[in-house]
Amino acid sequence: MTAMDAQAAPAPSAAPATAETLAAAGWRQRQLPGFIGLVGPLWTRKEEAVWAYGLLAAVAHLNPAGVVHGGLLTSLMDHALSAIAWEAVGRRACLTVQLDTHFIASAREGQFLEARGRVVRATSSLVFMQGQVSVAGADVVTASAILKVVAGPSGHVEPG
Repeated sequence: MTAMDAQAAPAPSAAPATAETLAAAGWRQRQLPGFIGLVGPLWTRKEEAVWAYGLLAAVAHLNPAGVVHGGLLTSLMDHALSAIAWEAVGRRACLTVQLDTHFIASAREGQFLEARGRVVRATSSLVFMQGQVSVAGADVVTASAILKVVAGPSGHVEPG
């Protein structure tokens, strides 16, 4: 459990998201292999030149305090930043070296979590990132990350 508990200020309420409303807003549901497939399903949407990643919070994503588990929020953030870095460095695998997360509000069952990020700087071997997870436009997590670029193409699944 994170420092965010049921007493914390919740993220703003929004009408509950459904597969239909998400699809109508341009989100596409993805069934991905590996760990992110276990915590998903993941949703993706192309926004200008970058991808956004989303997850509809369900009861399975809650901690004992009844809010979305910090580990789920961190996993979503890590996946999004890694995928954004992967695309930015020519679709080469990027492994997380450091991920600093700040939990600033709680998220609840039925809310749609949206993860976005940006490359702050990329070198031949490292990518420095910033990102956030938000609900209805209000940040619930902010993060900064350093990712190691791995030589050669990866088996990463294309976002779209």
